[in-house]
Amino acid sequence: MSSPNGPASGLPVRMPRPRQTGRHRRPEPAVAPEGAPALVLAVPGTPSAAVRGLAEEVISIARSELPGLDARIGYLDGADDEFPALDTILSRTAAERVARYEQARAAGREVAEPTGATAVVVPLLAGPDVATERRIRQAVMDSTTAAELTEVLGPHPLLAEGLHVRLSEAGLSRADRARLFTVATAADGIILATVGGDEAVQAAGITGMLLAARLAVPVMAAALDVDGSVSAIAEQLRGSGAAHLALAPYLIGPEVSAELLAGAAEEADCAAAEPLGAYPAVGKLVLSKYTTALGITPQQPSQGAPVG
Repeated sequence: MSSPNGPASGLPVRMPRPRQTGRHRRPEPAVAPEGAPALVLAVPGTPSAAVRGLAEEVISIARSELPGLDARIGYLDGADDEFPALDTILSRTAAERVARYEQARAAGREVAEPTGATAVVVPLLAGPDVATERRIRQAVMDSTTAAELTEVLGPHPLLAEGLHVRLSEAGLSRADRARLFTVATAADGIILATVGGDEAVQAAGITGMLLAARLAVPVMAAALDVDGSVSAIAEQLRGSGAAHLALAPYLIGPEVSAELLAGAAEEADCAAAEPLGAYPAVGKLVLSKYTTALGITPQQPSQGAPVG
């Protein structure tokens, strides 16, 4: 029984855990620097409620990794308040930054005049797409805003992990190679479907090798926007002995229509997994592009645990 002065004699006293020091000490969670440029997610494709939900989830993941992050969404094909265009968001971000500076001066606070980039633009693209990236770059120029444009998210081992997860969710692959049970619908050949022509196919091939190592089956990339590319790769895989193919979209999702993906799966005569979507690693890679551009180093995204 406890007394007003503490626990009764003989009972253990709970003391606060001492703070770890040295190399085993846990790093303090990073926060966004005050006055840091905004992260603007450049979302391709036709805007819709589903696309907005996906983009907001990606942004939410990035904010959870870096508290205080000013993150916004600009749509490459946006044109109104519901789906604001990328150049509109960039111009608005710059105007708000100037307004905050003027308000601080009017209140008598000593603040540095805003200089440098107002925003860091991160394309919501798994791999290179010259045409889309050119449009994003033009939108940045049209905004007349000092903004930095990063590279696309891939290739990266985390995207290979995400592709594996989506295939597993669709019943097209085992959750991991260590498990001995088989999946009746498991594919023995994967078509990695991307957009952006030959350059995108070459870049996707890097992620494809990582995915092949995870699945222990052949993986070959094909371009959804090149006529005959998907069917040619399907034929090549079957010619090498693959009997059950699967289509793995190397896409976040907004880049192409669901009809195009369905048509590609029909062309290859195989089942298809879902696009990467708001897989957690996508949000982490978006943040990694932002922090790398600014030279700040929160905890870097690391390869996750085996799927399962």
